[in-house]
Amino acid sequence: MSANPRAFLAASILVLSACTPVSPGPTAEQSSSSSIASVAQSSASVAASSASSQKQTTATPKSIDLDVPFSSQAPTANWDAVHEETCEEMSLIMVMHFINGDRENIPAAKAEEELQKLVTWETDNGYGYDVTATELGVIAEKLYGLDSRIRTDVTEASIKEELAAGHPVIIPAAGRMLGNPYFSGDGPWYHMLVITGYREGLFGTIFITNDPGTKRGDGYEYKADVVLAAIHDWTGVKEETAQGTPRMLIVN
Repeated sequence: MSANPRAFLAASILVLSACTPVSPGPTAEQSSSSSIASVAQSSASVAASSASSQKQTTATPKSIDLDVPFSSQAPTANWDAVHEETCEEMSLIMVMHFINGDRENIPAAKAEEELQKLVTWETDNGYGYDVTATELGVIAEKLYGLDSRIRTDVTEASIKEELAAGHPVIIPAAGRMLGNPYFSGDGPWYHMLVITGYREGLFGTIFITNDPGTKRGDGYEYKADVVLAAIHDWTGVKEETAQGTPRMLIVN
């Protein structure tokens, strides 16, 4: 008896269907993992974009010149033994006036009065003629109620960073390494001054300073590499100042 062709064809299709593998769809776990990975990738992109934007926003300005009031360390031009040693005190007084919102240079009589009060306070509290950057920070806190920070990462970039934040930078220095032609003789072994800004010169960065060691120190400009080489803190021996640790003082 001959086979039924239609029945045979139907059976063949059924067998083929049963033997053909079916590609499984993604499981719930796989779908969840894919979604998480997509979200993570998107978050990373947003974070990278935010960081890039923040970096652009906080870029260091090309130039800064803070209006820090000036006075020399001998306000009335009396360069006696006391005033030869008051660069640290006048550096602090100038910055204190800036913090208090003063922008005009300090009148000579007022500067002298404040200087004498500060020197008297130091004497009464056991300080010598020369003080370190750290000691000057303590004096700023105790006498004027200011906050102080010492930084030892003294570089052109770190100084610019502080200035960009609106902070004048007080630096101790081996004064004779500054090469200021307005200093008396070879200049002081140990000195202190205030960096108030910077600009780009033809041959590199220029630091703008209030240098109390001369009446011509208002906005006096030094090459940045000269200043950086000269930054050394008090060692206790004036002739050894150039061996002192580089530090800078920030008060606010």
